[in-house]
Amino acid sequence: MKEKALTHFDEGGNARMVDVGAKAETERVAVARASVTMQPGTLALIRDGKAAKGDVLAVAQLAGIMAAKKTPDLIPLCHPLALSSVDVRLSLDAARNAVDIEATCKLKGRTGVEMEALTAASVAALTVYDMCKAVDRGMVISDVRLLHKSGGKSGTFDAP
Repeated sequence: MKEKALTHFDEGGNARMVDVGAKAETERVAVARASVTMQPGTLALIRDGKAAKGDVLAVAQLAGIMAAKKTPDLIPLCHPLALSSVDVRLSLDAARNAVDIEATCKLKGRTGVEMEALTAASVAALTVYDMCKAVDRGMVISDVRLLHKSGGKSGTFDAP
């Protein structure tokens, strides 16, 4: 198997933004997820809309969408992208006392949207934590990962 090289470094080991100018524009999609586990009472506050700071799910959803749009400002060497769609969905899992977040980003372009989807899911999870930390500082953000990516030369990836 051929060893893959890191693309964000030049021959001298210096950081660089990858030149995507010659790449074909294709439809690109990325889906990422994150989870926030918490005490049962914290999940009940979210479910019942009784968190002191307001509607946790709505605010976290909006924060995730905004974060996807700000990814190149947060992650060095990320290209600024003209996203065509950002969808952030949050759901409650009472069996695990968790808020699960799934973020989907789409565009037609020369580079992928994995970092935007991962950023959206991560910031939505951080927002859940921020809005509920007054009652539960023991919450755990976990399972931040890429679930799916399609488009571009490398094709489709689906997490096992």
